[in-house]
Amino acid sequence: MRSIDGSGSAEGRGWWAVYTKHQHEKRVADMLLAKGTEVFLPLYPADRRRRDRTVRLALPLFPSYVFVREEPEMRLAIQSTPGVHLIVSHGPKFGVIQEEEIENLRVAVAAERVMKPHPFCRTGSRVRIMHGPLQGLEGILIRQKGLCRVIISIEMLAKSVAVEVDVAEIGPAHRAQFEADGLRSAASSIRFERDNRHSSHA
Repeated sequence: MRSIDGSGSAEGRGWWAVYTKHQHEKRVADMLLAKGTEVFLPLYPADRRRRDRTVRLALPLFPSYVFVREEPEMRLAIQSTPGVHLIVSHGPKFGVIQEEEIENLRVAVAAERVMKPHPFCRTGSRVRIMHGPLQGLEGILIRQKGLCRVIISIEMLAKSVAVEVDVAEIGPAHRAQFEADGLRSAASSIRFERDNRHSSHA
């Protein structure tokens, strides 16, 4: 993970996680947009029961977080925005989120698939979506109640979301490694069969 010095030195423009007051994400996003900041606030639809009806709301996939991409010299303008608690740091430095993680989220939101927050997940079979509107998305595959979901995460926040996918869309995340594993497995099978033949003739 890259980082930006609190003093202002940096490698350049990067994605930050801005931690907001409870239920202030949309308000903060609007104010930052008005300042000319690039903002990404991923939302998902959720039904909530009211006294006499059910309403559909657009809720943040990462409650109390807004993602922004800015230059280091803008940090004070971001932090002074009403509703902002802080910019998430990595030790004494501001943490910078990997571009690939933000791109995964953008692809998932744009595809309008069923999505929802999920407990943080970093182990499992890593896959890549090979076809359809989610093409290029990578994450960890899980199967629950007959459904396939791909888990994508923001490692710095230790938070994840689950996206429903079709099993026909899934391929290995690292095809070269997948093929190498297959070749090694095939070679092991050949050696096993050869050793068995030698043993039977002995």
